[in-house]
Amino acid sequence: MVVWLVAACEIGFWVLLALGLGARYLLKWRRTSVVLLLCEPVLELVLLAATAVDLRNGAEPGWEHGLAALYIGYTVAYGHCTIRWLDGHAAHRLAGGPPPPKPPRYGRARARHEAKLWLRAVLGGAVALALLQLAVLYVGDSGDVSSLRAFQWTTLRVVGVYGLIALSYTVWPRRAPADADADSAVEVKAP
Repeated sequence: MVVWLVAACEIGFWVLLALGLGARYLLKWRRTSVVLLLCEPVLELVLLAATAVDLRNGAEPGWEHGLAALYIGYTVAYGHCTIRWLDGHAAHRLAGGPPPPKPPRYGRARARHEAKLWLRAVLGGAVALALLQLAVLYVGDSGDVSSLRAFQWTTLRVVGVYGLIALSYTVWPRRAPADADADSAVEVKAP
């Protein structure tokens, strides 16, 4: 049941997002779009409540409960920036707004960008770890919580690997290619 609810929440996230942005830019219903976009966190609350009820009703803690915690953590950390990113693209495509800024591609600016994304991953991981620990405490000694503990370690590993990747942008920054215009300025004359 929890797996299907995670899938329904993910589908619901994108449906509410599409409806909210469509109402804002196609129908010009700003208040309706705000209400639709504010319904996004309700999906996570429903998932959290359903997971708690599932565990309370005696379900054996499993990978699906860990998946629910990871999903909620991801949505808390990246949901708002995903909505803001898509809102910028919708404003550009549907309302004639300026194109959204692209993330930096090179040097220290790219390293800062990756570090900010990693900090979001840390936030998402912390939320997932806290939810998993609450589930462990909620189940207590009455059930096998090894799968929940395994998801805690998985969360730590994922955040750690992501941290190493983000750090690599600082240690080995990507350099901008040589200016292509300078190469084209040298003309080769035909004999």
